[in-house]
Amino acid sequence: MTRSNPSIALYLLLIFASGVIVGAFGMRLYSPAVAKTAAPEDWRKQYLSEMQSRLKLTPAQATQLNAIMDETKERAHEAHAAHDNALKQIKEEQTAKVRNILTDEQRPEYEKLRAEREARAKQLKNH
Repeated sequence: MTRSNPSIALYLLLIFASGVIVGAFGMRLYSPAVAKTAAPEDWRKQYLSEMQSRLKLTPAQATQLNAIMDETKERAHEAHAAHDNALKQIKEEQTAKVRNILTDEQRPEYEKLRAEREARAKQLKNH
């Protein structure tokens, strides 16, 4: 059974249209993730600009808003540091507990394994 040229063209058009739809859906799905990767300085400038234009902030209010944002940034960094320290302590406790259950013969291999894993993690972090 041979297909006519109009039906072949219709099939090609349908395939093309479905590709456009899937592409549009993918852009809509992943665009918010891409937008989050903007530099913090750019985000801050945009936020301040929008606040000033929409709320008609006075110069004193803009200065206060900058101070609030600086304070919030500092508190967020402190919270991240505390969180990182807590995770580090948990990992160190785990390592100590694992060492305690291992025999003297197993510990050197465990240390080698840990060193390899840390090297891989550091390599992935640098890329």
